[in-house]
Amino acid sequence: MKYLVTGFSGFVARHFTQFLEENVENVHVLGLDIGAPHYNETRPWVQFEQINLLEKDRLEAVIRSFAPDYILHLASMSSVSKSWEEPEKSFTNNTNIFLNLVEALRHNHIPARLLSVGSSEEYGIVTETELPLRENMHPNPISPYAVARVSQELLSKVYAHGYGLQIVLTRSFNHIGRWQNTRFVIPSFVKQLVDLKKYPERAQVLYTGDTSIVRDFVDVRDVVHAYHLLLQKGQSGQVYNICSGKGHSLREIIALLSELMELEIKIRTNPKFLRPADNPRIIGSYRKIAQEVGWKPRYSLRESLQDIIQFWEMEAIAQTTT
Repeated sequence: MKYLVTGFSGFVARHFTQFLEENVENVHVLGLDIGAPHYNETRPWVQFEQINLLEKDRLEAVIRSFAPDYILHLASMSSVSKSWEEPEKSFTNNTNIFLNLVEALRHNHIPARLLSVGSSEEYGIVTETELPLRENMHPNPISPYAVARVSQELLSKVYAHGYGLQIVLTRSFNHIGRWQNTRFVIPSFVKQLVDLKKYPERAQVLYTGDTSIVRDFVDVRDVVHAYHLLLQKGQSGQVYNICSGKGHSLREIIALLSELMELEIKIRTNPKFLRPADNPRIIGSYRKIAQEVGWKPRYSLRESLQDIIQFWEMEAIAQTTT
């Protein structure tokens, strides 16, 4: 089976490829990304091509040549905070690249199953009575990033129902794990704390944004398992939440990290980490995906954080020995 993975240089694609290696036989992967991976990929069944997905003709040639069975579309400008700084770039790099992708499939009559990855940010600000969030709720995006994701979702449904493409959709909640960039909140916290532990003589202060917000964090290893199941068995044109079903405030996360790392720290708010608008509480329901494809999360928050801590501690050791 041939898998095309966009956004291949990101941490989710790296985990997805590892999942395929451990669980799927006779697989061939072609990864696409605007930038090369920051790690050495030497497996003979994995190929990589550096490409800007806004290059419509070149993308179409790649897809026509490879003729994938499955497509995992991860490519995006995925930072909410960055979307406030560059809203036009966020919209283009989330919506137009998806449009180029589905047009290439349509024009070349390639019957691949495509997973269109969306975000829990699409739900927007909700009341406590609306939690946990379910797929039948109407999106209410409040950031440029979320608007782009809703647009991608609407396009997915048009191409699934109007053109007959096999497109399954997700609203993926905050996923965490090793290899995630420090642009995101959990690896940012962990890296800061690892640095603080290395230098105990320094002030034990963690700089954060709003720590009262509550998020539904799901381990990336669970996420890629869900993506594979949806590519195999998800219903075309349908949206599936991928979440843990539990909410934790960032303050709770910091407390748990401090416990696991045996640190006593003070929290300081850095204004540059604050967003113009933010969802105070995001907690999802995974009932639909559990009922339809048999997925549920396996990793606890503590297990996820332990894995992330171990990764950044190893990175710190590697840096001191080079």
